[in-house]
Amino acid sequence: MPTTHLLYLHGFRSSPQSAKAQMTAAQVRRDHPGVHFWCPQLPPSPREAMAMVAEGTSHWPRAATAVIGSSLGGFYASWFAQHQGCRSVMLNPAVNPARDLRQRIGDQTAWHNPSERFYFRPQFIDELKALDVRHLAPAAPEMAIIAKGDELLDWREMADRYANAELRILEGGDHALSQFELYVDDVIRFCDLA
Repeated sequence: MPTTHLLYLHGFRSSPQSAKAQMTAAQVRRDHPGVHFWCPQLPPSPREAMAMVAEGTSHWPRAATAVIGSSLGGFYASWFAQHQGCRSVMLNPAVNPARDLRQRIGDQTAWHNPSERFYFRPQFIDELKALDVRHLAPAAPEMAIIAKGDELLDWREMADRYANAELRILEGGDHALSQFELYVDDVIRFCDLA
């Protein structure tokens, strides 16, 4: 069944204003106007973020849903796809954020609006651990786009985590996937939008 509902999950400190989210939204509007696209502003608490996503998508048709996630949003996308049994695309996905975000506990600024601040609490580490689905086989087809030049995450760890996915491993690049415009068509095609 073609995808009629597409969820985009942004990364840590990011927002729906991210270049990749905006590019995806524009492409969906232009080429697939009948598809419902949602990119919510996720709260800092992983538990609250996924509760909000679960609530916001509870009426979506499971067989016609897909999810895209970037960085921490990729980690969330894997959790969502596991529970929904839907296609997923991960963009430079966080593999073990419970480990990596320990050093971020404390006051943080939002990437797209530095005047906006939030506090990353110690209990969020346990919330991340509770969302980890690495031990489960994928519930549906996965795609991962991974840049070897990612300055924040180890591309080898990402590639190992998503070894069974349709992989695009990019020479160079960066964590933000600044050349995402070259791959957005592949992402949309993989999501099989109506």
